[in-house]
Amino acid sequence: MDRFSTSLLGQAKTLLLATDGSHFSDGAIQEAIFFGQACRARVVVLYVVHTKAESLRAANSTVMQRQQEMAPHLDQIRTMARDSGVELEVMAVGSNSPEKTIVEQARLRKADVILMGRHSRTGRLSLLVGSMTAKVIGLGFPRVLVVPKDFIITGAHVLLALDGSPNSRQAAQEAISLGRTCTTLQRLTVISVVKKDDDQPQAQQMIDEICNQCSQEGLRAVCDSLVLTGDPTDLIVQTAKDRNVDMILMGGRGKSFMAKMLMGRVTEKVIGRAHCAVLVVTT
Repeated sequence: MDRFSTSLLGQAKTLLLATDGSHFSDGAIQEAIFFGQACRARVVVLYVVHTKAESLRAANSTVMQRQQEMAPHLDQIRTMARDSGVELEVMAVGSNSPEKTIVEQARLRKADVILMGRHSRTGRLSLLVGSMTAKVIGLGFPRVLVVPKDFIITGAHVLLALDGSPNSRQAAQEAISLGRTCTTLQRLTVISVVKKDDDQPQAQQMIDEICNQCSQEGLRAVCDSLVLTGDPTDLIVQTAKDRNVDMILMGGRGKSFMAKMLMGRVTEKVIGRAHCAVLVVTT
């Protein structure tokens, strides 16, 4: 399979890569450059310096100091982009609210997706994704791709997780759109996890609608359906691992308080524990 023919980000034209300079960003950096080349997209590299409640002068000094410390890291990204023929913009800004700045800059530059890294799956982070990534996702940017440190996306198999919410239905349409544009996508597994067996028929009907739409549109990828009963995080993560998927596609937090508490927490847990990349879609 030719990895460079994949297009799991569709027709993206501008990608915003948020990096913290640590090795946990390595996977996101690698995929940003790859998708920049595959989609012929511009990549904006953003490093946000947390300046807290400092004076303007102190904040500027902190940003300049951190820029110098980050120079080797940012130069490495510039080299990767140049070698791959990818248009690159690098910027460092100070902010007392880094997550808001990341989303604001993504919107300002009309980015199609934000790419971020993910910290280790040890300790508490085995339950929840890193706080910065979670905060960015919680702000509701339409597409956020979270990539583990050592993971490479081949574009062959996507797992779509549905729960019936508006955001998960938006994720379903995103999956169908990827099926139209991604020539390497061979299989789309659609999963829904319910609390009790009595809920399975309704979940199966929801999944069948998506698979039927894939069939009606003549998508090349095979559509598999899977309805399970139990803990959604455990079953989504385990299924993704067992089936060796490239990417989990799922909805972000809803607008209501309960949706934020329930679906938001499941999304964050899946990101923190998944072996693969996770694309979070929010309406």
